Amino acid sequence: MSGSWNRDVPGVLILPSGRLVRGRGLRAGTPPGPVPEVGVYLLGRTPAPVPWPSRWVRWPDFWVPTDRAGALQALRWAWCSAEGSRVEVACAGGAGRTGTALACLVVLDGLPARAAIAHVREAYHRGAVEMPWQRRYVQRFAEAG
Repeated sequence: MSGSWNRDVPGVLILPSGRLVRGRGLRAGTPPGPVPEVGVYLLGRTPAPVPWPSRWVRWPDFWVPTDRAGALQALRWAWCSAEGSRVEVACAGGAGRTGTALACLVVLDGLPARAAIAHVREAYHRGAVEMPWQRRYVQRFAEAG
């Protein structure tokens, strides 16, 4: 593992602890610059292979993960990895599922659910956490500890 994202890279979210995580939409293609060292991909079907360690969370578009325990494990792995690695979290569009997952990372970083969602909407994408059930997912994620 070699480091973290540059704070100026598009899609990079600064967590309250200072950890950096990049969110993005896979449909937009791979952005220029450094590649991730760790990835969590939130899709309804198996993602294309990547040359870095990654986890797939089965997560249908506009919904929440189908395996909540597996999602929790993958997001904890991403949060821990962000301590010193370039972590990427991505879904097809980069807003709803990615924003929801990023809000969960902010919860892991210490903010309550409502503040985590607000942080992601302000600092990453104003349309993050699109659906009411995605907001409830972040709330339940926070309650699960």
